[in-house]
Amino acid sequence: MTIHDARIAIVGGGLGGLTLARVLHVHGIDAVVYERDASRAARGQGGMLDLHADGGQHALREAGLEEGFLAIARREGQDLRLLDPDGTLLLQEDTPDDAPLDRPEVDRTALRDLLVDSLPEGAVVWGRAFERATALPGGGHRLHFADGTTAECDLLVGADGARSRVRPLLTDARPFHIGQNVVESGIPDIDRTHPELAAMVGRGNYWVLGTDRSLSAQRNGDGRVRVYLGFYTSEDWLTTCGIPFEDGERARAALTKRFADWAPQFTPLIQACTDPFVPRPIAMLPIGLSWAPVPGVTLLGDAAHLMPPVGEGANLAMRDGAELGLALAAHPGDPATAVRAYETAMFERATAVARRSADIVKILMSGARGLLEFFQRRAGQ
Repeated sequence: MTIHDARIAIVGGGLGGLTLARVLHVHGIDAVVYERDASRAARGQGGMLDLHADGGQHALREAGLEEGFLAIARREGQDLRLLDPDGTLLLQEDTPDDAPLDRPEVDRTALRDLLVDSLPEGAVVWGRAFERATALPGGGHRLHFADGTTAECDLLVGADGARSRVRPLLTDARPFHIGQNVVESGIPDIDRTHPELAAMVGRGNYWVLGTDRSLSAQRNGDGRVRVYLGFYTSEDWLTTCGIPFEDGERARAALTKRFADWAPQFTPLIQACTDPFVPRPIAMLPIGLSWAPVPGVTLLGDAAHLMPPVGEGANLAMRDGAELGLALAAHPGDPATAVRAYETAMFERATAVARRSADIVKILMSGARGLLEFFQRRAGQ
């Protein structure tokens, strides 16, 4: 069987899965993406991403979408303000208008739309929540979806994120909590509704780091500022802290109290949030995770190497998608060899990035001055 004859199913229409589908399409290889969302507009896609030259940007070049990316990239999103909880501004980086696009910010929704629009009609099947796969007698798998439908494939790619239902076909590994929980909310149209807070946050990222808590705000391309409140606590804290996250008014008041001992300029960011408060436990997969080859199945992105959210996950997922697509195109007569080559390189790449991500988490948890020292050491290299 050649790759051009194979039925390729990609479970998960996130950035990694869509990148794979696009790279395959560029090389004349058909694939179908099965996505649980009912449509591309079914839910928000989150905040901004900084796409690295050797990560997301590399993948988009291989996908033939560099020009489209440059049209939606936000150079000014690279701006950074770093503060201590006592209100001391430790670092302010303002990006010049002619600065290189080394790590520009891009809206997740705009990036996903760019990828979806680059695919042929029918390449993404919306409203298909994957439940399980069963092996077929002659090879390949039958996919079972929550709506009762099924599909068959010769190659199954799990791009279905942290709670991947494809992963158990390859490994028993499960994500574990890293001792951090995040509560996400947002302030829509901040320039109009809260111009003083808009000026304080600036054009990019605003970080306030303590040793037991953090508060960050991120300017998005749609005029919204997303606010993230981090708590360095056990996994059960979200259910034992007593904060009624489903009740916006009461949650806002309770979260404000949690930061009442910080400088007074920070709590107005919490009080201005009108988006729902969404609690998220932060987990990761074991560093160095690998598995023995399983015919007709592989993983990419968070399904393969979930890491803490420190700016690497989406870049690595897109790089995975591009590299898997290129490997399949390079071995059209032997998909199994292509998958083995992809996995071997992916394991090595992911292990290095996971170790770096774990180190960054430790630095972030050391507080703003610890991060400042890290920046200064890196600048002096």
